[in-house]
Amino acid sequence: MKRNLYLLDYFARPFFYILAAIEWLCLRMELLSTCVFSFCMLLLVSFPHGSIDPSMVGLAVTYGLNLNVRLSRWSEAPTVIEDSRPSSLWPENGTIEIVDLKVRYKENPPLVLHGVSCIFPGGKNIRIVGRTGSGKSTLIQALFRLIEPAEGSIHIDNINILHIGLHDLRSHLSIIPQDPTLFEGTIRGNLDPLEEHSDKDIWEALDKSQLGEIIRDKGRKLDTPVIENGDNWSVGHPSGHKNYYK
Repeated sequence: MKRNLYLLDYFARPFFYILAAIEWLCLRMELLSTCVFSFCMLLLVSFPHGSIDPSMVGLAVTYGLNLNVRLSRWSEAPTVIEDSRPSSLWPENGTIEIVDLKVRYKENPPLVLHGVSCIFPGGKNIRIVGRTGSGKSTLIQALFRLIEPAEGSIHIDNINILHIGLHDLRSHLSIIPQDPTLFEGTIRGNLDPLEEHSDKDIWEALDKSQLGEIIRDKGRKLDTPVIENGDNWSVGHPSGHKNYYK
């Protein structure tokens, strides 16, 4: 009996160390997030009355209250891997090759994607169809590495995306959500929030999306205002220009 208890304790010891390390990390991350949140709240309170929209303050507080949970549970790959950075022109062709991709959301649950292998040719419009829960969204999350594959690989123009940093990957990909969202500001601010592109690039993007003529008809063009949630714009068909600006 004593021998059995000794072996049981010996077997369980590594699991105890792992749990202790996780708790140690969570405690310090929560302390850090609490300090950051407290500082931000003091900063918000110190601003002169009326200088900040109360709705934005409420939004900041709401997100700040969730900071503890996010920091305790999120852990991502490096943003940049200096020894493995793709060219600034990557991806040139856009061919995506998925090899035996297996994905699960946590360590123990069953696989969500079971050995998916396929090739998406560059420059083509590819549609992925399937019933709810079949893994369509999971495949996109794996492409952006929002979830890491359990097995397999994804290559874009012959570069394994698991071997490059998250910033290098995500800054070269884009996604158009099902529900369009516009932010308060200007057309230019919505299309180029980080001010990384020239007006020529912005106009080229607008022309490709058949919106260039509509924006040019506005007196302020790229500086045309957009109110909160884009309520002064609609998503009508390009053939009906009047549907785009109220």
